[in-house]
Amino acid sequence: MDKRGSTGPAPKLRKGDRVAILSPSFAAPGFAPAVHEQAMNRLADATGLVPVEFPTTRRLGATAEDRAADLNSAFADPSIRAILATIGGDDQITVIPHLDSGLARADPKIFLGYSDNTNLLNWLWSHGIASFYGGSTQVHLGPGPGIDEIHLTSLKAALMDGGELTITDPGVSEDFGRDWRDPKALVEFGEREPTEPWAWAGPERQVSGPTWGGCLEVIDELALADRLPPVDALHGSILLLETSELIPPADWVKRWVRSLGERGILSAVSGVLVARAPTSNFEHRPALEERSRLRAAQRDAVIAEVTRYNPEAVICVGVPFGHTRPQWILPYGGEITLDGSTRTVSALYS
Repeated sequence: MDKRGSTGPAPKLRKGDRVAILSPSFAAPGFAPAVHEQAMNRLADATGLVPVEFPTTRRLGATAEDRAADLNSAFADPSIRAILATIGGDDQITVIPHLDSGLARADPKIFLGYSDNTNLLNWLWSHGIASFYGGSTQVHLGPGPGIDEIHLTSLKAALMDGGELTITDPGVSEDFGRDWRDPKALVEFGEREPTEPWAWAGPERQVSGPTWGGCLEVIDELALADRLPPVDALHGSILLLETSELIPPADWVKRWVRSLGERGILSAVSGVLVARAPTSNFEHRPALEERSRLRAAQRDAVIAEVTRYNPEAVICVGVPFGHTRPQWILPYGGEITLDGSTRTVSALYS
């Protein structure tokens, strides 16, 4: 499969189009329905699109077969023009074998998701269907006083508007929000802190290419399941990397990235874009200085390993995508440009 796929981009949506709201991993809407319902109202109000739930959207403990059946139904329904994941989880890898690639390829739909949805994004990519990395109705639409500006901008670009956007830093970030069972979750953000400047490494040149990658914890699973793409398909790509709320230590990140180097992926790509790393969760919130130190350690580990395997790669670390909020939704299989001379990142939402 050519790294740019063969089906072409899925068509953009218009007001009134129907979008499937699915839970391919954890059914967060069944755990916190008030947050989910606020997300659905906000999605409809902000975009004019019509959210459509499927049988397992709110079903906690749904089998992999049943979740796959909902995905296949959404692929097969010509009235459904996009699929949005409610959240990630930890077992989507078991859903993938039950998907029908013929349905997905016959009528490509825009898909949005991140974290455990790296499984589905990689599967769609392998069948020539570009998607978008980011977007969780339960995390980025439902909680708090409203939708963050950069998230809404990239959501509309991914689903409806297209075009090219310069990726910017919102200046603040949170690793996690309020407990969804707390009524305050509907009206308040989590604790936000100032962001650090993005770190750049590699030559001061501009590189552009289609993206691939995702959550490192899931990429590790894909490797064990023998579902990574062939290295030849990644030549000239921009590699997206991020870590999850599990907060892996820098040594784990180093080993994962080093393994991508040994596989040949690091030497194949033109650039590497790394997300701002979460360093706290509900169970563990280190002091501000320690959180900064943990992010710096992960940053240094990634830069050192990428540079060792590919000194010509342009590297940018700290971008607000993946497990952070506010969050940019980024192309997956679509084009991103890293400019090491102007230190800018831009994304094409076609």
